[in-house]
Amino acid sequence: MARPKSKSAARPAGKSTAKPSRKSLTANLSAGNADVLARIADALERLAPRPRAAPDLTIADAYVWHPDGHLAPVPHVNRVGMSLLQGIDRVRDMLVENTERFAKGLPANNALLWGARGMGKSSLVKASHAAINATFARANKSAPLKLVEIHREDIESLPELMTIARASSFRFIVFCDDLSFDNDDTSYKSLKAVLDGGVEGRPENVIFYATSNRRHLMSRDMIENERSTGINPGEAVEEKVSLSDRFGLWLGFHRCSQDEFLAMVEGYVAHHKIKVSPDELRREALEWSTTRGSRSGRVAWQFIQELAGRLGVMLKDD
Repeated sequence: MARPKSKSAARPAGKSTAKPSRKSLTANLSAGNADVLARIADALERLAPRPRAAPDLTIADAYVWHPDGHLAPVPHVNRVGMSLLQGIDRVRDMLVENTERFAKGLPANNALLWGARGMGKSSLVKASHAAINATFARANKSAPLKLVEIHREDIESLPELMTIARASSFRFIVFCDDLSFDNDDTSYKSLKAVLDGGVEGRPENVIFYATSNRRHLMSRDMIENERSTGINPGEAVEEKVSLSDRFGLWLGFHRCSQDEFLAMVEGYVAHHKIKVSPDELRREALEWSTTRGSRSGRVAWQFIQELAGRLGVMLKDD
C-alpha cells in the first residue's frame, strides 16, 4: 500500500519557505504611511491660502475694512470741509476736542452721533479726522490718525480688526455709519465686548465712532415688542439698550431752523463761487426745501447741485 506524500515533498523546488517577519512588515507599512502622509501634507499646503501680509498703513489716511481681513486704502475721502458744517457748532466742538485728545494719546470717549437724517453726522466724523491730521501736519508731525470704516453687516468681524490695530503704532478711529440693530440681530454683542467688557477690551490706540438715527440703536417698536413679549421684559430691553451706554459721548443732531438751512446754502454758494443774487438764492432755496418737505444739510447740498448744474458751475472737490 502506497504511503501518502508528505507536505514537504509537495513543495516545488527552488521556492523559499521563509515567511516575512512581523518587524519587516511593520517597517514596510510605516514607510508607506509616511509617504502617503507626506503627499497629503504637500497637497494641503498647496490648497491652503498663503498667510496674509500685514497691511501697509502708510499709503493712506483712510481705509475700508473687509471681513476677510483686508484693509482697502481710500485714496480720496468723500468729505465736506469743517467750515461748511453749519448749525452744529456745539457738537462739532465736542467731537473735535475728543478726537484731538485721542490723537495726543490722552483719554477719550467712544462717540455716538445720533439724531435727524442729513444733518452732518458722518460728515462731522470725516471732517474731524481730516482737521486733526492737518493740525499735526502744520506742526511738522506725521498724521497720527487712521480712519477705518466698518460696515454695519461686518460688525461680527470687529475683533479681528482690533487684533490688527493693536499691533500697529498708528491710532485708529473705527467708524460705523448708520449703526442700528433689528429684533433678531445678535451681532451687537460683538460690539459690546469690544467697546467695554471683553477680556481684551478696546485697544488703547482705537476709538469707536458711530452714527445712527436712533439714540439707543434700536427702534421704539423693538423696545416695545421686547417689553410686551419677553419672559423678563426689563432684562431683555436692558441688554440691547445697554449697548449705547458703551459710548461715553452722546452727540444729538436735531432738525435745523430756516435760518440755519439758509446759512448752509449760503456757505456752499460762497465756497464754490456760484454767482446768484441773495434774494433769488433765498427764494429758490426755500422753495426747494418746501418741495422736499424737510430742511437739512443734505437737502441744502442737493439744492446746490441743482443750482450749480443749472448755472453751469463746476463743483470742485475739497
